[in-house]
Amino acid sequence: MHGMHPKPSSRFLFNTPDIELWPAALLRARSNRDARVLSRATQVLRRKCDGAYLAAVLPEGIIGLMPRWQREAGIGDALDLLDAGALHASGAAAPDLPLSQVEARLETLGLDADDYAGRTGLGLVAEPAWLAFAGFDRYRRPLWLETGTARAWQGLRAAAARDDVALDAVSGYRSHDYQLGIFDRKRARGLSLDAILAVNAAPGYSEHHSGCALDISAPGEPPAEDTFEKTAAFEWLTRHAADHGFTMSYPRDNPHGIVYEPWHWRYRAAVD
Repeated sequence: MHGMHPKPSSRFLFNTPDIELWPAALLRARSNRDARVLSRATQVLRRKCDGAYLAAVLPEGIIGLMPRWQREAGIGDALDLLDAGALHASGAAAPDLPLSQVEARLETLGLDADDYAGRTGLGLVAEPAWLAFAGFDRYRRPLWLETGTARAWQGLRAAAARDDVALDAVSGYRSHDYQLGIFDRKRARGLSLDAILAVNAAPGYSEHHSGCALDISAPGEPPAEDTFEKTAAFEWLTRHAADHGFTMSYPRDNPHGIVYEPWHWRYRAAVD
């Protein structure tokens, strides 16, 4: 991966229902041709369902990275966003993307949206139209969060560090398509739908879609395990996270039927 310190103008991920506009400096080249193009590109149009690179934006124009990229679903929305200068995202709250495709994703799993919402008490969660770069997670992947959440996470992590406590981000924003991919991979391993739903919200219902939720761990700890509650990091979070706007979403015996997740924390801005 190159460009580990993106320019301020490249610190946003711009979002449409089907395609994301990524800062090129934060993407890993997958071929020699990709490397040559990405080294000169400012942004890359990336398909959300599988992460494929469709086209790159260079000073002289757009260069396709896949055949027939102009025919991709949602390409018009992505190009409109690009023509708009990718909006004025610095510090502003992002509008929500439409939820019109969620039901189709649920149907592929054999889930009825109304039935699922009634059983769990979970509501549909829209994706934001843009997200802010919040550093890297423990796997050196770019961490994308809603702009206010990104600032709050950096403040939370710095406050913990002052108390000699290290916090790792395991994951932040996930698209509806990414969540569907989690289900597809687990079903391919033989897990039942009910078993997956006990640990993962259905696509469209995860707090991660909002960019306001993080899975947090500590150095040396396995991700997304109950053992996190025995760490100094978890003890610090239970004492101080609320001061920074973060709460644990899924305590024991939560009403949503989600297993206990001491690692999953949601940010909510204070209301005056």
